[in-house]
Amino acid sequence: MDSQQLGSWAFILGVVIAILSGLVQAAAASVPGAEFIPLVLVILGLVVGLLNISDREITDFLVASIALLALAISAGGLNVIPFGIGGFLVAIVNNIAVFVAPATLVVALKAVNNMAKAA
Repeated sequence: MDSQQLGSWAFILGVVIAILSGLVQAAAASVPGAEFIPLVLVILGLVVGLLNISDREITDFLVASIALLALAISAGGLNVIPFGIGGFLVAIVNNIAVFVAPATLVVALKAVNNMAKAA
């Protein structure tokens, strides 16, 4: 398995874990080992940032990341959606932010490094 495939699998796994753990958290279910989910999401985010984003994708990735992280900041507003659906959406968005933030940090550092090389 090459690094691009590993990065792709890390991305898919991170999104799935973020969604499933968000659903579990919003349902207030107690799951053994749930305290490690954010750590797993951060590690997967780092893997994605290191292996999955090429130099030509940096700008697109950073713009999308900014949008996702801005959404996470205001995600509490989703609580107004009735029937408990809002709570599920808030938890999912927050977990996706935990996953995306470390990848964003790595990619932003790549961008700064590329700019430093070009100067």
